[in-house]
Amino acid sequence: MQTTPDILTADALQAVPRAIVALPKEQAFRQLIPRHCHQRAQFLYAIEGIMRVTTDVGVWLIPPRRALLIAPGVAHELTMLTKVSMRSLYVAPDALPSLQTGCRLIEVSNLLRELVLALAAEPAEYPIPGRGEHLAALILSELGAAATVPIAIPWPRDRRLVSVCEAIMANPGNARSIDEWACHAGASGRTLMRLFPKETSLPFRQWVQQVHLADAFIRLARGDSVASIASALGYASPSAFTAMFRRVLGKTPQDYLTEWRVPG
Repeated sequence: MQTTPDILTADALQAVPRAIVALPKEQAFRQLIPRHCHQRAQFLYAIEGIMRVTTDVGVWLIPPRRALLIAPGVAHELTMLTKVSMRSLYVAPDALPSLQTGCRLIEVSNLLRELVLALAAEPAEYPIPGRGEHLAALILSELGAAATVPIAIPWPRDRRLVSVCEAIMANPGNARSIDEWACHAGASGRTLMRLFPKETSLPFRQWVQQVHLADAFIRLARGDSVASIASALGYASPSAFTAMFRRVLGKTPQDYLTEWRVPG
């Protein structure tokens, strides 16, 4: 994979004396931004395209209409799963005290999206007082009100479990049982059943469900039909997939598609 030197640009922005600074970047398909961290919290967002973010403890797939809030000091790696039009915000720790540890996937409202685009068009050290300062204040207000999306893929450390998780991520529709995955990993089914909650805090089936939900959002963002998503993920019918989706997220896939439509 290609790598990019843009981390240095991001590093330079950490010292800009503003509550929020924005970095617009265009990234190529399969572009890799190696493991790094920031002094500030990061709002990682793509107005177009899909990213994968990997930390020591989890993996997140981020389509448009979702953003990942990453706490200061959290090491992470980014992979572009498509061509990506990225808009990152770096938020001073005292400006967003609610995010001091870990990562959180959030909904991006139409208003937040437009505010981010507007701030990204301002100079990094925007005048104070001025338009940029007002945009930053509104962004902080929207971030504080943003809904958390309960989708995260906790990542194990045990090498046997890692091999299973990597295989499931590569093919989320694979319907192997825990015993079949145990053969793949060179372990017993009982061992894997014990390792999943120990290493990921989720039982096997709930972990797979998180992968399915993350993959479903990518497919929805691509415009795939609910029927095709259900089939690709191994569900017996679109209604079975929709029932799982609604049970976990409280909404149907169709509800999300309606909300994501941007007027004009």
